[in-house]
Parts: sequence; C-alpha cells; structure tokens
Amino acid sequence: MRTLIFTGKGGVGKTSVAASTALRAADRGLRTLVMSTDPAHSLADSLDVEQPLGPEPVQITANLDALEVSIYHEIESNWGIVREHFSQLMAEQGIEGILADEMSILPGMEEAFPLIRVKKHKEDQKYDLLVIDCAPTGETLRLLSAPESFKWAISMMRNAENMVVRPLIRPMSKVTPALGKMVASVEVYEAVDDMFNQMAGLTQLLTDPKETSVRLVMNPEKMVIKESQRALTYLSMYGLTVDTVIVNKILPVDQDSGYLNHWKTIQQRYLQEVENSFSPLPIYHIPYYPEEVVGLERLRLMGGDIYGDENPAAVVYQEAPLEIRKHDNECYSVRIKLPFANVEQLDLFQNGEELVIQIGDFRRIMTLPTSLTGLEAGQAEMEDDWLIVPFTR
Repeated sequence: MRTLIFTGKGGVGKTSVAASTALRAADRGLRTLVMSTDPAHSLADSLDVEQPLGPEPVQITANLDALEVSIYHEIESNWGIVREHFSQLMAEQGIEGILADEMSILPGMEEAFPLIRVKKHKEDQKYDLLVIDCAPTGETLRLLSAPESFKWAISMMRNAENMVVRPLIRPMSKVTPALGKMVASVEVYEAVDDMFNQMAGLTQLLTDPKETSVRLVMNPEKMVIKESQRALTYLSMYGLTVDTVIVNKILPVDQDSGYLNHWKTIQQRYLQEVENSFSPLPIYHIPYYPEEVVGLERLRLMGGDIYGDENPAAVVYQEAPLEIRKHDNECYSVRIKLPFANVEQLDLFQNGEELVIQIGDFRRIMTLPTSLTGLEAGQAEMEDDWLIVPFTR
C-alpha cells in the first residue's frame, strides 16, 4: 500500500489537494482511502458529502473511501483500560474529572494513534493507496515524530513492570492494601505491551520512500515559502522523503486579473524562488480557480490540473534523506540531508546507542544501527545540504 502525506501552512488548500489526489487515484482504478488527521476536520466539507465522516471508512465513490480520525475514539479503543488506571491514581491524589483524564494521556499518544491506523490499513491490504490530510505544518511534525516519543514513554512503563512492579511491588501489594490500589493490573501492562508491539515497524514504514512520501502544499507567498523550507528541513531530519512540491492558487499570467495584476507580478517572482529553493524536487502548479473547490466535480478538475496523465500515486522523487557510509579502518559516517537548516540552531550529541539531533524546538532521537554500537560521534560538519557525523573507535 502506498501512503501520501499532505501538509503545509494553514490556509494553502492542502485538504483540497489531498482530496483531489485521492479522487484522481480512485478514478484511475486504485482502491483509495483518504484520511484526515487534522483536529479541525474539513475533509467532509471538501468532498461535500451528505453522510458525515467519522472514525470508520465511508464510501464516497466506487474506489474511494474517506474517514476523519477521532482522537477520543482512538484513545478509548486502544488505551481505555490504561487511562482508567491512571485516572484512578489521580483520584487517589484528589485530582478528578477532566483534569485526571487529560493527565492520563502520555506524550505523543494523540499523534501516535492515527499513525497506528496507517499501519493497520497496510496490514489489511484493503487499499492500494492511503492519502493523509494532515494538520498545518507544526502539528504534522509532531505527528510524524510521534513513533519515537510515544514508544519511549511506553518503553519506560514496560521496563518499570519488568524490573520493579512484577518482582517487587506486586507481591508486596498482596499484603499491603494501600499499595494494592496503586499497582496496575496485569491487563493494564498487557495493553501497554500490545501498544508497544503496534508501534513496531511504524518508523520504518514512514521512512521508506517506496512506501511513503510527503507532499508539501504551498502558495506563492514569502511566509508560506519560508515555512515550507523549514518543514523540508525537519521532515528530512525525521527521515521522511518529500517527493513533490505543489504550489496552489496561481493567477494566470495571460489574463487580466484586475486589481490583482500587481499581485500576479509578485507571485511570478516567488514562483522563481520556489524553483530555485526546492530543485531538484518536482514542482506542480495549480491555477487560482474563480470558484471554491468543493465537491467531486471541482476536485476532479483540480486533480487533472495537478497530475495530467500521470499516476498520482507514483513515486516522483526518492532520494533518501539519511545515509550511513562505511570508510576505511572501521570508520563510519552518518549523513542526514537538512536543506535550509540554520547551523547556529543545530545541536547534536550522542547518548549511548542514540544520536540526538535538535534544530530549534524540534528534536529527533535516532537509534544507531548495530554496526555503530561502541563507536563515538566526532565533530559534525555541514557539506552543502548534508549534515555529516563521523563515528570512530
């Protein structure tokens, strides 16, 4: 199953682009599911369907299904028994109601569950293509980094059960009633183990360019271009491949646009900046439509303008943003593509078998392969758009 993730700054039209891509693929015979992970869902409005969308797929056309992820539904379905245990612990401390429920949610949980959905759909093999309409860029980055952060949190819970709770605390709780109220049941830790197993392989799925591609949607505007450049840097840091840049709402140069003629000139300048900045990524253009792109007919028009005769699910570009190279004398180097990265904001350090990379407020914890175990990271340097980290004994 191929997965396409659409993201971009709020208001650039990514929901319309995602929906039109999904519809275009479905019309070409691909079994397609389009899924919104944005808490402020607008996918149903874009498709203009009468039946409301929910957490389970709803048929739109013969080959197209759609759903809008419900975080509450996902947490109750996957984490209900664990959440109930934490809520009871909070109640023992005098914390009740909505505050106790919110405190029972581990870091990364709300972002991780939609991604677990992706893995489940891949395993079911019901669809050929999954199109994900993500929230604006910042939320998307938290979503795509969730496998690492949430897996770390549940790993801590599993380690506590194996090293402390099972051999020491649970036997003591049988003779100490007060302690027994605090110790989680076996069923709670079974739910944690199940969630840990569901997370396995998720990062690999997201970072395989043949399986998953991110497509950046933008308008030809200065602030939007800058945010898209930062998004490309962070997505590369997380190991995801951006295969296409889609520029939306372009005014026609051969028509009189009235009071927008001046803005048309500005757009052409920014379009050149996009070409210069994002090359060699393929760049698709979408015209500015006189009417709102809502409903299947207009979405089909947009899909045709974007892809023409091309297969919208095709892998357009797949240069891996992460490479590990072996050199002489058992030396290695980790190469991470970070276009537009601000070197002054870059912080990097090694923590055992993990390499921690931070740019501004975004951090990636990369587990090093076995071949680099026992080696130490040397002085990193930037070469063109690549961060190069040497590893030696």
